[in-house]
Amino acid sequence: MWPILALSVTGLAILAWKALEFRAGRRDASGLVVVSTIITAEPMLGILGTVTGIIQTFGALNAAGGSANPLAATAGIGEALITTAAGLIASLILLFPYNVLDSQVED
Repeated sequence: MWPILALSVTGLAILAWKALEFRAGRRDASGLVVVSTIITAEPMLGILGTVTGIIQTFGALNAAGGSANPLAATAGIGEALITTAAGLIASLILLFPYNVLDSQVED
């Protein structure tokens, strides 16, 4: 989940910088491509966390030796849900200000 947080902070910093540039009259698209890439990558990182969480769950169930303990699966399922939600929320937080700035770019 740390990569998602790091990308979000980077994206927010770029958007804040671009907002200040737009306010000063410089309305070019530099930097917005990076934010667009971050918006695209964050849900994918969340899905990657989902996959690793499910792998962890199956590993815990396999280690139980066939006696399926529901508590053994909770950590992996929790990781899967948290990383998916984090990736989606982080990308949505960046998406709306990005669209506002992108619509104001002058060619």
